[in-house]
Amino acid sequence: MSDRWGMTYDENDDEDDDEEEEEEQRGVVRRGGGEDDVLAIQQRILAEVQAERRARGPVRPRSLAGFSSPSAVGQLGHSPGSFAAYKGESFTSEGASKENLQRFAGFGIGMTSLFIENVLAHPCIVIRRQCQINYHAKKYHLTPFSVIRIMYSFTRSQGIRALWKGMGSTFIVQGISLGVEGIVGEFTQLPREVSQNWNFKQLGGHMLLKGIVCLITMPFYSASLIDTVQSDIIRDNPGILECVREGVCRVLGLGIPQSKRLLPLRLLAGPTLLHALLHHAIAALVQRVAGLAIEATWRRRRRGKGAAAPEPGVAVEESSLEACLPELVARFFGGLVADVVLFPLETTVHRLHVQGTRTIIDNTDANSPELLLLPINTRHEGLADCVRSVRRDEGALGLWKGVGALLLQYSVHGALLYAAGVVSSRIAAAGGVSGAALAAVGART
Repeated sequence: MSDRWGMTYDENDDEDDDEEEEEEQRGVVRRGGGEDDVLAIQQRILAEVQAERRARGPVRPRSLAGFSSPSAVGQLGHSPGSFAAYKGESFTSEGASKENLQRFAGFGIGMTSLFIENVLAHPCIVIRRQCQINYHAKKYHLTPFSVIRIMYSFTRSQGIRALWKGMGSTFIVQGISLGVEGIVGEFTQLPREVSQNWNFKQLGGHMLLKGIVCLITMPFYSASLIDTVQSDIIRDNPGILECVREGVCRVLGLGIPQSKRLLPLRLLAGPTLLHALLHHAIAALVQRVAGLAIEATWRRRRRGKGAAAPEPGVAVEESSLEACLPELVARFFGGLVADVVLFPLETTVHRLHVQGTRTIIDNTDANSPELLLLPINTRHEGLADCVRSVRRDEGALGLWKGVGALLLQYSVHGALLYAAGVVSSRIAAAGGVSGAALAAVGART
């Protein structure tokens, strides 16, 4: 038979070619057995499915009920080998899920620590500062138990808000400090952090930056201090930016009490700067030592569990929880040691800042439901004179008034931080439950 171009061909040959092409498209390979043909089809379908799955990325199955036995795998038309490949993809998704849980746990611990430091600990800060500047007090409140009684008296007479007075101004001062540090560090190129391979030039520049930030924020810190110790019985409801206005007025000399007892800022700069730099240096040093101790403990635990302990100085892969919790614990110990060691100096600095501001505080010695009010009428000429006056009139423990509030603050902080670490660790460990179950299923297959 010929076509319109004059070519001749056989119709039977054309039909045979069509049949062979259809068989090739169906993937049927004639090997002489029906079982071989079915096996070839399954292998080809399996290869296509695996190629498509690799292109989409790892996919987590919605339910593991259909993969509990080899027979169930056979019902789906997959071989045990294909299930092994699919199981590896599930392990990948399980690992990512566990890492996400660990990140969530680390974030939870960080937020808990910030909440404790800035909100929950504020009543202890209020009581501590009132005890520090109360030179009339006969009770020194050296233990947390007496501080709890004072908190109860404050709450019963003035309400629960009296324990959180001045918290807004405290946040504002922290914000001003961070903003000033960022701006000054950007324009002066002074290091905001000290690296592990530090030198004296870098350390000196870092301490210089901290000193500049302290001097700039000092007027606002003084206003915030007065806001936290002023009695709620006589004070009006100040605005949230009241400490900013009072700080600016203190710098410009406008609207401040005209009293000879009020110390100028130049006389307050030395004690305030000394306390700030010593506090930062001690806290950073203790935090570094505590971090090394925690790292050594972590290495011993890894060695006890049979894991290979990395060499010192070698970077290892850590989860978000392992990286976050030790840092928070080290910072906790750094702040605790610095606050306890410098507590007498802090007492002296606070008395100098409040002097001459006509501040009226609550009487922390009152046992009646109605707390009495006490004015602050000291006449210290400087840091040394304040220390001599306190030791002469109140004894050596006069510089430690209110230390029980500090101990209570860090006791609550440590307990809640430990509880948050335990809960977060359990949450992070829960991410491995489904992965372990899937591994057991794979072992049975």
